[in-house]
Amino acid sequence: MWCRIAELRYKEVINMPDAARLGFVDDIEVDSQTAVPISLVVFGKPKLFGLLGKRDDVIIPWNDIKVIGDEVILVDIDIKEKLRPTKTEKECFFRL
Repeated sequence: MWCRIAELRYKEVINMPDAARLGFVDDIEVDSQTAVPISLVVFGKPKLFGLLGKRDDVIIPWNDIKVIGDEVILVDIDIKEKLRPTKTEKECFFRL
């Protein structure tokens, strides 16, 4: 199956161990010298309509992707190790 990078944005990412819906692919990291994909990025969901900031982004290494299907991407990751903070404390509107 062929898939363009632009088509990845419409695929939902599902974590296989806990069947969690992580969201849709928002970005892809590519090595600029070799043009090899490094990871997929799923942006964090907003908290309280974005007023309280948003959750951390999920970074999925390319080797943790198990299946890229027509509508979903199945991954096998430990979610706590793959979070990337989205904002510093100074940038947050409210501190919780």
